[in-house]
Amino acid sequence: MIAKLRGKIDSIGEDFCVIDVNGVGYLVFASAKTLGRLVPGAETSLTIETVVREDSISLFGFGDAWEKEWFTTLTKVQGVGAKVCLAILSVLSPKQLSQAVAAQDKTMFTRANGVGPKLAARIVTELKDKIVTIPVGEFAKEMDYQGMTPDEQTENYEDTLAVRAEDPSLMEDAISALVNLGYQRLEAYRAVNQALMQAPDADMSELIRLALKEFVKKD
Repeated sequence: MIAKLRGKIDSIGEDFCVIDVNGVGYLVFASAKTLGRLVPGAETSLTIETVVREDSISLFGFGDAWEKEWFTTLTKVQGVGAKVCLAILSVLSPKQLSQAVAAQDKTMFTRANGVGPKLAARIVTELKDKIVTIPVGEFAKEMDYQGMTPDEQTENYEDTLAVRAEDPSLMEDAISALVNLGYQRLEAYRAVNQALMQAPDADMSELIRLALKEFVKKD
């Protein structure tokens, strides 16, 4: 089984990327959040979950081990296939997932494509006693989690990840606004992420305005 891939990003699609590893292109499915961090032509390293079916072998990539941990946890819920799981991970961060399950918030899950009220209810019910913690072994060289509670691990981990510490709800609302204007979700995610880099303290209207400027630059 393939557990990790390191290579150059050959291309990026709506829900996948192709990683060139020494001339061999691997098709890897990923969430919008993970794809939004990738740059065509740049080298990257993704943790991989290999899913084997009777008629196919698919690779799913993750920017960090906690996202992969949630992927394997969610796919154990009846009715949550790999693609639905990616849809959930595209709109909810690992921290938001933990909060949604703890609060039994079904509405949070219905924000993902393919997740209706019944499936959302099943997810929060089946996972209500499940604590998804960061795989310590993956980050032992970077930090020490010994003695920390799961909540403390969450906070420490989020601070350590090489991603922006944006307000998730603000970012998601801005992305949704752009999608309603006709832009693809992945494109919207990248544009909003770039806008946040330029103006970390921007409010909603300013964030959307800056994100639209990113689309103009591409045109």
